[in-house]
Amino acid sequence: MPELPEVETIARSLRNPAGLPFDNSGSLQTRPGIVGRVVSSVELLWSRSLVTPTIEELGSALTGKPVTTVGRRGKFLVIAFEDYWMFIHLRMSGDLQVCPASTTFGKHDRLRIHLTDGFILLFSDPRKFGRVWLVRDPGEVLSGLGPEPLSDDFTPGWLHQELVHRRRQLKPLLLDQHFIAGLGNIYTDEALHRAKLHPLTISSSINAAQADLLWQAIRSTLQEGIRRNGASIDWVYRGGDFQNHFSVYGRQGETCPACGAEIQRILVGQRGTHFCPTCQKIRYNKPR
Repeated sequence: MPELPEVETIARSLRNPAGLPFDNSGSLQTRPGIVGRVVSSVELLWSRSLVTPTIEELGSALTGKPVTTVGRRGKFLVIAFEDYWMFIHLRMSGDLQVCPASTTFGKHDRLRIHLTDGFILLFSDPRKFGRVWLVRDPGEVLSGLGPEPLSDDFTPGWLHQELVHRRRQLKPLLLDQHFIAGLGNIYTDEALHRAKLHPLTISSSINAAQADLLWQAIRSTLQEGIRRNGASIDWVYRGGDFQNHFSVYGRQGETCPACGAEIQRILVGQRGTHFCPTCQKIRYNKPR
C-alpha cells in the first residue's frame, strides 16, 4: 500500500493545475500541481530515503530545473526534469503532496523539494521504507518490471501464454512486479474474486477462457480503483473510496456479495489473502 490506483491518483493530482483533490479529512481542496514549477532547493531529512545520487548531487542537478512531466510506472511515481528522472516508491507508508512554504512540517518528513513560487513538494514516510532515485537513465530503476496491466501490451493472449509457462500459485505470481507491474495485495484479491479463481491455483493449469476472465478482472478492478481515487484503509493515504466497495479484501467472516458464503482469510506467501470458498474453488485443470 499504496498500489497502482493510489499511485496513479497521486500522479494525476500532481499533474493537475487544481492540485491534490483531498485533504486529510477527505474534504475537497485546491493546491497547485508541480508541472512547470522550478526547483529552488532540496532538503533531505532522512539519508536512507535517497538511494542515488548523494544529496549534494541531487541539489546540484535539480536547482533551477523545471518539472516537465509527472507520471507513474507500476508502483513508482515518476517526475521528469530536463535531464533527469526522479522515481519515488512509496512502499508501506510514503506520501507525496504539495504544501505552501508556510506549512508547519512534521516529524515524518523525509525529503522537501522547494519550488520557486512558494510551494514545496513534500515526501513524508512514517515507516521509513519509501525510497527516492534521481537518474539520467530510467532503465537503472525500471528495468525488469513487467507490463502495465492497463496498457495495450497487456493482452489476454500474453497473459495466458505467460501463465502456462510458469508453475506458480496465482496470488504470489500476480504480486511479482517482474510479472505484472502495479498489483498489490488489495487489488490482487479483488481481481481473483472477480475472475472466480482461487489464489492457490497453479498458473500452468489456467486455460484460455480463465486467462481472459482474469485479464478482464485485473483491468476492471484497477480501473474502478482509479475512478474511486484508490482505497483509504491506512491513515497514510487520503481521500480514496474504493475500500467501501471491496468484495473480499479485509472482509474475513463477512458474506460474499456474489453468493452469500463466508469470506475466508489464509496466508499465501506470508501475505494475508481473502477469498470466497464458494466462488473461488480450486479447479484442477491439467497443467500444460
